[in-house]
Amino acid sequence: MNDKEQALEVVRSVIAETGIESEPGTRDGELVVSLPGEKKLKTVASLVVGEQALSVTAFVIRNADENHGEFYRFLLRRNLRMPLLAYSIDSSGDVYVNGRIPLRAVSPQVVDQVLGVLLEAADEPFNELLLIGFRSSMQKEWDWRVSRGESLRNLEAFRSVLEH
Repeated sequence: MNDKEQALEVVRSVIAETGIESEPGTRDGELVVSLPGEKKLKTVASLVVGEQALSVTAFVIRNADENHGEFYRFLLRRNLRMPLLAYSIDSSGDVYVNGRIPLRAVSPQVVDQVLGVLLEAADEPFNELLLIGFRSSMQKEWDWRVSRGESLRNLEAFRSVLEH
């Protein structure tokens, strides 16, 4: 069994043991996982076992509507304390978390750590990122819902800052 096959077997094994929802991706050696969150309902991630590395990528949040400097500073500061993975942006400014792990370093412990770091990176700061980058839109939505007597259920976490 070569390094790629071994790493793929390790990734599949960890995913099966943890009960994480997964399916084969479209690329050779790709598994797509759905990690349940608390603030962000779920994070979908691509794990690709390539010839030399395990690549991990997950969408976090779209490009902020406002406060870009504060938004990206917040993410860069979080990068300083995040092991194995880092935030990045695409050409549209959308935020991802990604990383590359050499195949020889892929072990059940490393895969478990990567999945944990990935979930924390996407889920834990999600509400704060919404407030930094989308507060005006959220305020408009809140005001519109209040004026029409609509449900505020999906905005409840922000009541203290949106209610005036």
